[in-house]
Parts: sequence; structure tokens; C-alpha cells
Amino acid sequence: MSSEIRSILVAGSGQMGSGIAQVAAQAGCEVQLYDVEEERIQKALRSIGDHLAGSVAKSRITEEQREEILSRIKGCVKLESAGKADLVIEAVTENIAVKQSLFRELDTVCAAETILATNTSSLSVTELAAATRRPERIVGLHFMNPVPVMKLVELIRGLRTSDEVCEAVTRLVQRMGKTPVEVNDYPGFVSNRILMPMINEAVYAVYEGVAAPEAIDQVMKLGMNHPMGPLALADLIGLDTCLAIMETLQEGFGDSKYRPCPLLRNYVHAGWLGRKAGRGFYRYPQNN
Repeated sequence: MSSEIRSILVAGSGQMGSGIAQVAAQAGCEVQLYDVEEERIQKALRSIGDHLAGSVAKSRITEEQREEILSRIKGCVKLESAGKADLVIEAVTENIAVKQSLFRELDTVCAAETILATNTSSLSVTELAAATRRPERIVGLHFMNPVPVMKLVELIRGLRTSDEVCEAVTRLVQRMGKTPVEVNDYPGFVSNRILMPMINEAVYAVYEGVAAPEAIDQVMKLGMNHPMGPLALADLIGLDTCLAIMETLQEGFGDSKYRPCPLLRNYVHAGWLGRKAGRGFYRYPQNN
């Protein structure tokens, strides 16, 4: 592999995957956006185009730059397309079995020198790496949502991740205009180990009738200067993702302080997953 990462495949065209594809293309990389359904890919490409159009309207980029960025992103429905990529970033559902299965397949189709990165928000990078024959070339790159806006990327080194791989992805993240912060491979890393218990406690405050969601969010915004209240943030992240992370923390540490609030679990069972479902702790208009 060359010293600089130039070719990237992003596996998963959801909100996170499309955001990662966009910032990679803005950094000058040739990007393949993979998903199992062409319709999902086209929806993601339209979303990227719309986001970039917003940047044109705000005079952050020109229309020519927008077209150039979009020209660097190609959709694909065959994972074999990862064969010549310098780096693959998976951004699929936060489920260890799903991610391990994808990594096993990538391990067979990718060149030996290809780096495999996971955008997991809480799962063990070391455990994911163990599903492959290249654990030294597996790394965690936890982007924040929304990817084009947020500056932080948690860089998670598995126990066998090589220095060379960490250095290569650090340079890439910096080219993307992000700030990589290296953390160790423990459940939830730093961001979600601190954030998710706060969100879970806010859900408990609703569950126990301490205050309405609007009041809880107002307290945190006005009293703690948070730009968004914890319940609105949970809706943005997705309540199913919040629940999955809390379960990972509880299982990983075996500590009851990470027990998911029953109300959070009920909302997920009801399909009230937040913004993407039109309802979570708040209601949202759906543009379907």
C-alpha cells in the first residue's frame, strides 16, 4: 500500500456511511459506497448532493467543487469492489455478529495490505479483528454524527493494531479536516462511555416522572450549556443505537450502573427510534 490512503470503500450507505463517504471525497479520495440495495445507495448519493448544495448556497464551496466531489463517489452493490481499496470503513448496524461476518468476507476479497476500519461506537475492535487473518491491520475510526460537521474522530487501537496503520489513518483523518483522538479499546471508548449513561439517566428522569422531555433538555441546554438536550440527542442518534451501546457497556463491565432504562427498551420495542422513525421522545415530520 502507498504511504497515503487514496482509495476507500465505505460499507453501509446509511447516515454515518454517507457522511464518511462525503468527507473522504472532499479529502480527495476516490470513494466506493457499498450497500446491498441500489435504492439505498441512490438515496445516500442524493443526500450527499443535497448537503453539498447547502455548502454551495453558503459559499463554502463552488458548484464546480461540488460536482468534482460527487464525481469521486461511486456506488457499488458487490463487496468484491473492495479488492483494490487502500482502506475499507464499515458503517453497518451496531451488532458484533453482523460486523464480524462483514469483516470475514472483506478479509477474503481485500488485498493483504488493505486496512479494515470499523466505525463502531462501542464494540471491541480487538474482538472484530480476531475474525480476520490481519488483526494488525484492523483499527477503529469512530466518527461523530453528523459526520460532515463534527470534528472528532475517536481512533481506537486494538491490541494488535500496528503503528503503521494508526499513522496512516491519522493522516487520512487530518486530511478530512477532522481531529483524531487516540483511545484504548474498552467498551464505549471515551465518548459513549460518558455520553450514553447521561442519556440513559435523562430517560430515567422521564420514566420516573421527574420532568417532561422538553424540561430535561432545557435544563441541560441552559444550565450546562449543551447545544442539544440529551433526549433530543438520543432521538438524533437513534434510540435503538443508544440501547445497543448501553447493553454493550453493561455486558462489557458487568456493572449495574449501565443498566438500560426500561422506558428506553420499550420505545425501541414500539419502533419509536427517534428522528429516523418520526417519533422518539419528540415527534418529527417524515419526508417520505
